[in-house]
Amino acid sequence: MLTGKNYIGLNLSGTGTTTFQSINPSSGESLATVFFEATQEEVDQACVLAETAFPLFQSTSIGERANFLVAIAEEIDASMELEEMYCLESGLDTTRFRVERSRTTNQLRSFADHIQKGYWLEASIDTAQSNNGLQQDLRRCMEGIGPVVVFGASNFPLAYSTAGGDTASALAAGCPVIVKSHPMHPGTGELVAQAIIRAAKRTNMPEGVFSNLNSLSFTTGQKLVQHPSVKAVGFTGSYSGGKALFDLSVRRDEPIPFFAEMGSLNPVFLSKQAQSLNSEELAEKLAISITNDAGQFCTKPGLIFIEACIDSEEFINSLGEHIMAKTNKTMLGAGILNNFRRTSSDLVKLGTEAFVRESTDKGHGTNTLLVVNGNDFLSNPQMHEEVFGPFSIVVLCSEIGMIHKCVRSLKGQLTGTIHCEKEEIEKYKGLFELVRQKSGRMIYNGVPTGVRVCGSMTHGGPFPASTDPRFTAVGVDAMRRFLRPVSYQNYPDILLPDCLKDKNILSIPRRINGEMNNYSDVQKNGE
Repeated sequence: MLTGKNYIGLNLSGTGTTTFQSINPSSGESLATVFFEATQEEVDQACVLAETAFPLFQSTSIGERANFLVAIAEEIDASMELEEMYCLESGLDTTRFRVERSRTTNQLRSFADHIQKGYWLEASIDTAQSNNGLQQDLRRCMEGIGPVVVFGASNFPLAYSTAGGDTASALAAGCPVIVKSHPMHPGTGELVAQAIIRAAKRTNMPEGVFSNLNSLSFTTGQKLVQHPSVKAVGFTGSYSGGKALFDLSVRRDEPIPFFAEMGSLNPVFLSKQAQSLNSEELAEKLAISITNDAGQFCTKPGLIFIEACIDSEEFINSLGEHIMAKTNKTMLGAGILNNFRRTSSDLVKLGTEAFVRESTDKGHGTNTLLVVNGNDFLSNPQMHEEVFGPFSIVVLCSEIGMIHKCVRSLKGQLTGTIHCEKEEIEKYKGLFELVRQKSGRMIYNGVPTGVRVCGSMTHGGPFPASTDPRFTAVGVDAMRRFLRPVSYQNYPDILLPDCLKDKNILSIPRRINGEMNNYSDVQKNGE
């Protein structure tokens, strides 16, 4: 049952006077529940409570923390109200809900499994060496950074929101989480928050390990980023919103890491042979990737660079026809829809050709493919910015040198895709290298949509795709964002973290005196 209130630890609070309702994007109608925007006092309470909970949460065992993550997954799976609310608030269908719920709960379980293996601790021990006079016994491991603020994403009400990858990875790292729920799906956010609270109670987690705050305005997010109790932030959203919050985070008296994913054009490159061999199959794959769920994926192909050849016109027409054959879909909200309509219509005026599936249905985006040449692309900065929705630009380049110029003009990207035959690889080695410098994930003969949650996934990239290209926001290594290394010098064994004690009581791999010494105890001089 929804309350519309803020969850400050285990307590409900709705003391503010500013309220709002979520809107069904399909009908434009407001949903019934009234949500209370968090006040400054409620922000303070949640942040201070998280700061108090941090040392208690850090002291829980890895097994206890893993049980908490699994319990969250179980509670989300058991929620009977979640599917209906998700669909009402997002305009997405039940199939998408089930896929996203499965991804959300699976990644929680994967973090639970991962932390019990101990690799993430990066335990390193260098014992005192009497033979060279170095009497420092040094031991180092990774520990949680402190309370983390997570911003829910508009396009993934589950997988990138209240219990999404940022929250799961922060909790796995032993960091309390304060979620700033997204105002487009606050009901979905509250139901997931209830599941997390139930799981916290079931597993005896400390009060304040999780809070959920509502907000329609930008001010709550600003207050959270600036609060001295907060030690890191996870954000998925627009460049303008992410960059503004990033600037606040680094201008604090104590600057904090701000890990943001802020959009990407995900360029795709097609060789001459790619256009002529299996062209219909490739056109269909790209059309699906561009228009699926109204193109509201951060990995949607927004640019398609084509090396001009005898088959180019036929391929472009085929791709355009496939784009127009796809049904227009409801977009996530009026703000996103209006921005899409404005930016896509402005760009269409600049192109040489456009394929547009017109629609008069309320809330629908119009599937659009724009065609330009390489010089037009280089001279129009508007074409270098993400259009969030079912829109892509084909850039027809006269030769490979023009494609290289276009790539050099691009900003950082989440992905880069190259379609070519194996016998063409030598010709395109320079292109592969240029695209690699701009991208977090390289794709050969595929499409960028469909982000697999696993240890080898990089979901991030050079700025502005993300604010720190050294980290991923997807997969078990996402928890590295919320960890920091701590060294202990000449510490008595009883005070050391379990992973650094002489006896390997956790049975984890450790580096001892420069050598990987899996599962062994420490052997000191003379022992």
